[in-house]
Amino acid sequence: MKEFMDQDFLLETETARTLYHQYAEKMPIIDYHCHISPQEIAEDKRYDTITQVWLGGDHYKWRAMRSCGVEEYYITGAASPEEKFEKWAETLPRCIGNPLYHWTYMELKKYFGITEFLDKNSAAGIYARCNERLHRPDMSARGIIAASNVKLICTTDDPADDLRWHRQIREDASCPAKVLPAFRPDKAMNVEKKGFAEYMEKLGQAAGREIRTFKNLCRALEDRIDFFRSMGCRVSDHALDGPLYEEATEEELDRILGKGLAGEAISRREGDAFRTAVLLCVAAKYHEYGWVMQLHFGCIRDNNGRRFRELGPDTGFDAANNSSGALQLSRLLNAMEERDILPRTILYSLNQYDNEIILTLAGCFQSPEAAGKIQLGSAWWFNDTKTGMEKQLTDFGNLSALGNFVGMLTDSRSFLSYTRHEYFRRILCNHIGRLVENGEYHNNLEYLGQMVQDISYNNTVKYFGFEV
Repeated sequence: MKEFMDQDFLLETETARTLYHQYAEKMPIIDYHCHISPQEIAEDKRYDTITQVWLGGDHYKWRAMRSCGVEEYYITGAASPEEKFEKWAETLPRCIGNPLYHWTYMELKKYFGITEFLDKNSAAGIYARCNERLHRPDMSARGIIAASNVKLICTTDDPADDLRWHRQIREDASCPAKVLPAFRPDKAMNVEKKGFAEYMEKLGQAAGREIRTFKNLCRALEDRIDFFRSMGCRVSDHALDGPLYEEATEEELDRILGKGLAGEAISRREGDAFRTAVLLCVAAKYHEYGWVMQLHFGCIRDNNGRRFRELGPDTGFDAANNSSGALQLSRLLNAMEERDILPRTILYSLNQYDNEIILTLAGCFQSPEAAGKIQLGSAWWFNDTKTGMEKQLTDFGNLSALGNFVGMLTDSRSFLSYTRHEYFRRILCNHIGRLVENGEYHNNLEYLGQMVQDISYNNTVKYFGFEV
């Protein structure tokens, strides 16, 4: 029997162990998509308790606790930090096979030097030891970044944001990593949602334009893209319910915008036509500046209406959608290609069974502009499990060129989540090692080692055009 989470954790073959320990393990991290706060980096935030940094906004853990019958009082309610930690400690032993189990122990080991079993009996002692460690000088937000060998972080930022925290970080030579904004214009696209009119006013003020026509909206977004570019931005991000493509004339778009500004009902077709037009508008600018466009789709959001009204969005009540939208995705990519505005694009679906659709469509739009110009993104959200990552790597290899893959991201709100890069790299090396030892790939360690280093780090630098 293997020891739990020893140095060869998840590495089943000698080739896998060699690839990880000699090539992948020491590579720096670029976290090109996450939801951490740039303000916390600028201010070098310190944390009072492990509950604050671990459970404060982690809806992965919240879902697991709810699945184990924990009352909301101990999850998002008014329970004390120690009580919340204890309930998580009671939940964790039941999570066999869940990546949360692995992530928890990887974080405890790396950042706190703790390897013993966490349950309700050990909770109090481990809670105290974690808190004691958090109070040391090197456990601030920046300290964790430095300890994790992170070289560059892309946060997720609204077009109307003034990016003052990014400016403060850029002017502070003591920050151990570059912190760049990522352009996330979802609120400008969701014309049917509550608050759209107020957001248009906010965006217009940021851009110095009054937004009353669709053309003015495009100009405002282009102005903000220019501003984000001046702040080092190299990537955008879009959250879509699903792939979409609907055509509309400029007159129709003006009418849809007017309905959104007036708070009138918007049909599904109108909403998709509006979002399509916005995507085409911003894609042209992304292509001009060599940015990477990320499209996330396949999510049904806020399924539990009562809980949504009580707790708001991003609190653990989203699920995977069963609709691939292959034809719509094809038409969207083709519309950009026809206009010669198709940027480097990473496609993520929350439904892992969309992998083959994404990969085969990506193969229709490749270009010498970049190796793997259009590619399947890392196993995202509900898919960033061990089996989900293995499936993503297998599917990528089956239908594309895995050596072009830009690797892992955290998609997290926690500074302790950088161990997910280690988790991915171990799974990557094990996947490649298995192919080699099964006689399915040459045992050329020089080339294989370069490949895992490329997927872990080098491809990301080149694909996004980062300066690190």
